Amino acid sequence: MAYGIIKPLLFSLSAETAHELTLDWLAAASRLGLTKLIKKPGINKPVNVMGLEFPNAVGLAAGLDKNGACIDGLAALGFGFVEIGTITPKPQPGNPKPRLFRLPEREAIINRMGFNNKGIEALLQNVEAADYRGILGINIGKNVFTAVEDALQDYLICLEKAYAQASYITVNISSPNTPGLRTLQYGESLKSLLKPLDDKRDELSQTFGKRVPIAVKIAPDMTADEFRMVADTLVESKMDAVIATNTTISRDAVRGLKHGEEAGGLSGRPVKEASTAAIQTLADHLQGTLPIIGVGGILDARDAVEKIDAGASLIQLYSGLIYRGPALVRECVEALA
Repeated sequence: MAYGIIKPLLFSLSAETAHELTLDWLAAASRLGLTKLIKKPGINKPVNVMGLEFPNAVGLAAGLDKNGACIDGLAALGFGFVEIGTITPKPQPGNPKPRLFRLPEREAIINRMGFNNKGIEALLQNVEAADYRGILGINIGKNVFTAVEDALQDYLICLEKAYAQASYITVNISSPNTPGLRTLQYGESLKSLLKPLDDKRDELSQTFGKRVPIAVKIAPDMTADEFRMVADTLVESKMDAVIATNTTISRDAVRGLKHGEEAGGLSGRPVKEASTAAIQTLADHLQGTLPIIGVGGILDARDAVEKIDAGASLIQLYSGLIYRGPALVRECVEALA
């Protein structure tokens, strides 16, 4: 009910202003203890994935809280896990504004944010300051000024720095907004990235006395054969999960709409079918050898159930929160419980 009142105000603002204002409100409410007053008892339906026990199967997708500045406020919404980032080794401003667009006719969003963030050190300070002790994913990427052929070094830096404070780490190689990044999803490029990350993880596990799972987030814009080849590489490289999927570069579902031809990644309702199809293809091929985290176009409980039925073990929300508000979290948790 409350979000129904606030939503028209937020939608009267630019998408990025509304995004920043919402995070500021949530962070302030958390600092003042107000989120504790409105928080409802969580639904405990534990799910064991990647060797971790999740209180429930519904998580926050990366991209909403890039710097980990609102972890406590977002966790109070009832998520079973929270993923922050994408974070890069050094701060970067991202792409020029405007770079975030709503397409309400399709319950969709186009973004070309470009990994705008304050850098890994700032994110880790925010994690340290947060009270949240639940499952925290840290999503890592490369700086835009780092050449694609040198991308491994950026991922290694972030992996090493985030290792101690992350429950799991996500390797983001699927954003369409960093030039050349998606080329890392294929063939030898993918193997050359993931094998050294696994080797570094082995070193870090000895240092910290724990093995932190690594997930890899992939794009929906692949053929079935490409999904299967990526899946084989993830298994071969000892990755712990695949997140399917990131945003799409397709515009078929929004052609002719205001902002429909803006550059960037399209999320929300239009990516639902492609994401679910990717999950199904991966699940059929993997046969349980690698868990799948389903994300893309979840705007109601039926969408959440559809992702699980297709083969996902966990789901994540982002665009649905913009259109449906916090009630979507509990609706999905209840449906999956």
